[in-house]
Amino acid sequence: MTDFIQLTISGIALGCQYALVALGFVVILKASGVLNIFQGGMVLVGAYLAYNATQTWHLPFIVSVLMAIVLCGAINVAAEAQVVRRLKNASPLITIFVTFGLLLAVQPLVEAAWGSDTLNLGDPWGLNRIVVGGVSITQRDLWAIGVSVAVLGIVFFVFARTRIGLAMRAAASDPEAATAQGISPKLAQGVSWALAGGLAALAGVLLATAVGGGVRPGLAAVAFAALPAIYLGGVGSPAGAVVGGLTSGLTQQWAAGYAPAIFGQGFSAVFPYLVMVLVLLVRPQGLFGAKTVSRA
Repeated sequence: MTDFIQLTISGIALGCQYALVALGFVVILKASGVLNIFQGGMVLVGAYLAYNATQTWHLPFIVSVLMAIVLCGAINVAAEAQVVRRLKNASPLITIFVTFGLLLAVQPLVEAAWGSDTLNLGDPWGLNRIVVGGVSITQRDLWAIGVSVAVLGIVFFVFARTRIGLAMRAAASDPEAATAQGISPKLAQGVSWALAGGLAALAGVLLATAVGGGVRPGLAAVAFAALPAIYLGGVGSPAGAVVGGLTSGLTQQWAAGYAPAIFGQGFSAVFPYLVMVLVLLVRPQGLFGAKTVSRA
């Protein structure tokens, strides 16, 4: 039972980080209609920027994280304005390939700047653990859950209760009507891309802590780890992205703890994809997605 509780807590922590990345995917998808694979690059760049700020510039950890969030938001906005927006008349598949190309370009640039060795972010949690009722929990997992829940709550509040959130939703659902009401779809898209970049950077920092394995080029693969979360929850559903992220994190950690050795070490990383396939076979629109009705 103790092992199950520990795996569940670590699964929730991992799922919260997947949810941050997945929500960034969904925000951009709703605002621009683009599946932005470049999100993985922002996870990677965010972790390295935070590392550089803490270890090279010796800034406080929180300041370093905030700086990484702001800079990744700005990079994402630049990518949308200078690359993606020029492809507005291209097919969605072309846009996906272009954002995938941007992701592939990031990793060698990062390795050229910081090398390919795993680096220590210098996070304040380190490898510290606390023991509650015989259950050993890393402080990083607790902080990851708390910070992720707080940030996700703020994002949903912004969407539901603020003028900029309402403007983003209006521009995403009907750009022409939004323009008639004085809302700039381009501005709304820019804010969406900035928000997604910041969420990815925060996820990158949380994934790159000492317990998470450190800052390393492989963090870009989180973009693909978050894809099951998007489709599990339902494409285009912010709430679904969060539920899908938690589902992916939990199933991955449970598989890591309980899957037979015959499946190999990498089976836990693949297991969320298998769960996604099973869910979509039963409910093709995902857990929170709406059914598409076709009329003759």
